[in-house]
Amino acid sequence: MKAAVYHGNRDIRIEAMPEPGKPGPDEILLEVLRGAICGTDVTEYLHGPHFAPITRPHPASGHVGPLILGHEFVGRVVEVGAAVEGFKVGQRVVPGAGAWCGRCKWCLAGRVNLCVNYFVFGLSAHGGLAERAKVPAYMAQLVPEACTDETAAMGQPLAVALHAVERSQAQPGQTIGLLGVGGIGSFILAAAHAQKLGPIVAIDVDDERLAKAAQLGATHLVNARSEDPVQAVRRLTEGLGVEVFIEASGAPSGPSTALAATQKGGHILIVGMQAEPRALDLHDMTYREITMTTTVAHVCQADLPKSLEILTNTDLAQTVLDKVIPLEGLVEDGIMALAEGRAKGKIVVNPQQ
Repeated sequence: MKAAVYHGNRDIRIEAMPEPGKPGPDEILLEVLRGAICGTDVTEYLHGPHFAPITRPHPASGHVGPLILGHEFVGRVVEVGAAVEGFKVGQRVVPGAGAWCGRCKWCLAGRVNLCVNYFVFGLSAHGGLAERAKVPAYMAQLVPEACTDETAAMGQPLAVALHAVERSQAQPGQTIGLLGVGGIGSFILAAAHAQKLGPIVAIDVDDERLAKAAQLGATHLVNARSEDPVQAVRRLTEGLGVEVFIEASGAPSGPSTALAATQKGGHILIVGMQAEPRALDLHDMTYREITMTTTVAHVCQADLPKSLEILTNTDLAQTVLDKVIPLEGLVEDGIMALAEGRAKGKIVVNPQQ
């Protein structure tokens, strides 16, 4: 079958790979209908391998060597394992990307995204940027009939955004600052707006992304190229700063900007992955009693059904979608378009083309 295979730094090849084979007792085999890419795929291509176990076996998945990418995808069931219940051939499903053991202390506490044996299809095991993929049935959610394939491909990233918003502890009526409204930031904005949170101050350096942020529910727009974001936030909040600040850009200055723009007793959520350690004024943070939280992935069975419901019943996907590309265009029209800022929204891939 045709697949997008990661061989290492700046080396993704569209090539023939062996079929996934028959599903195990608890697995389902999928015909992949659409996939999507994100900043993690870009980072792995340009600066990795960080996640892909190219030279050493992954401790949980056991995979080693070249890896089929794709952790955001939707597929049609073509075969079910002998012990699988609740799924049948022909149904469309979105896998939650991350697999968990169900036995460790984090799984038993409901925090399956922190599972000691956690691994991600498309990053630490073969994923969905291929014609077919095989995944555990427990991590899949049925796609509503009214949800298109392109829309459903965004189910996993929106689930990540919903988990992030929950981790932010934002409450209705609280002012929210959001730094970075491309990629995951646009989904966080949409997730917050869908839950009637805000007002929301969206901060970015790109006017087109800010225009989309307005469509997704941002109350105020700040272009950080033309206005100091901290001063802008204080101007919009009577000098106080926001009550909740979500850093979704991953920019080196992001954490310090978040701290400076958050009011006393406020809450900062770090979403964007930093490339290296950053200095932070902990004296100021302590003196003003500011809480800082982080977030990673999502809790599949809690966040993914809610994500698909929002996508089905809103125009979010149409608003954030940039284009659909064939698998052969993955690097130039997908990965590099994101890396170079040419992408104006979410890029979806059709692996059957």
